[in-house]
Amino acid sequence: MKRSRLAVTAIYFCTLALPAYVLAAPSENKQTKKTALLSGAQRQKAGNAIDAGLKFLAQRQQADGSWPSDFGPAVTAICARSFTNDDDYGANHDVVKKALQSIMTFQQPDGGIYERANNLANYQTCVALLLFVDLNDSSYRPQMLRAQKFLSELQYGANESVDEDNPWYGGAGYNQTKRPDISNTQMMLEALKASGLPSSHPVYQRALKFVSRCQLSDATNDLPLADGRNEGGFIYSTNNSGESKASEKINEGQGPLRCYGSVTYAGFKSMLYADVKRDDPRITACLKWIRNNYTLKSNPNMPGKQAREGLYYYYHVFAKALSVWGEDILVDAKGKEHNWRLDLINELIERQANDGSWVNDTTRWLEGDPHYVTAMAIQSLQAALEE
Repeated sequence: MKRSRLAVTAIYFCTLALPAYVLAAPSENKQTKKTALLSGAQRQKAGNAIDAGLKFLAQRQQADGSWPSDFGPAVTAICARSFTNDDDYGANHDVVKKALQSIMTFQQPDGGIYERANNLANYQTCVALLLFVDLNDSSYRPQMLRAQKFLSELQYGANESVDEDNPWYGGAGYNQTKRPDISNTQMMLEALKASGLPSSHPVYQRALKFVSRCQLSDATNDLPLADGRNEGGFIYSTNNSGESKASEKINEGQGPLRCYGSVTYAGFKSMLYADVKRDDPRITACLKWIRNNYTLKSNPNMPGKQAREGLYYYYHVFAKALSVWGEDILVDAKGKEHNWRLDLINELIERQANDGSWVNDTTRWLEGDPHYVTAMAIQSLQAALEE
């Protein structure tokens, strides 16, 4: 049976390599940790789904090593990570080597790895940096360090770009000319943490300021957008007095702000990367929202026809956040226990097409691209298998 690698490794400034998840793994309340190992048959089913997905992607790789996309190196790096973290392929497989050749053509003098024609410098560089981490190859250390520096300097608040009172402070966006958001910020934090940027670096506490301001929790959020709100879930951005992609209005952010699943798990994951304690009120408020809205049938709390938007991104941050949290059983608001790993595996297997691919029939946020969505689904399964 095919197995994904149990841990992603990070190359530190001192060149010491350790499992990346150790950096943020929970160390408190060990006596209450609930574990639920997957059976051999369950792991086999997940492995078979991964096999089929990787076969689909391998057949679709272009001659130059890329997968077709309008978004520069990002989709290619996401696809390459799926192969890198699979035992039957790995970092030295031709599929990965060809992908790397394509990705490196996007390396910029400023240290970023992105397509200049797009407004996606942070996003693309984050994905490339995470791929370098997965490769666990010290020869990429110079590129990693330059990418780390590039990302930390894109952050609002770095180099005095905005002051702490500004709602944009600490966030990351697509580049320095656009508003920050929780999605870009959580990707930046994951990439920096996984690549070994020390927890003492100010980028984390700056980011935590922004992340906390995206949470609808009056007790811990100093912005007016959270006044009188106690849901504990997250919105997309602090821009324009708050923006939510779950808005039912044409102009998002106008009207009552609405928190939703994908960005709530992104916020949850970000707080853990920033070493927020497990009993911190921001964590407990977020967990309350998660328990009140546990589902894998939709992107939770997205309204009506929007419920399937960003579904595979939701699966991805769901898996990553709960992996970092470190508990296999999540108890919902009704007291029902959920083995989230098994739930996710079963849901993704049910949604897989006969050709091994995944795609969302609701195409917003690139989820109509079978290469991007298939790679995200594979990585979600790989995270579910990491026990």
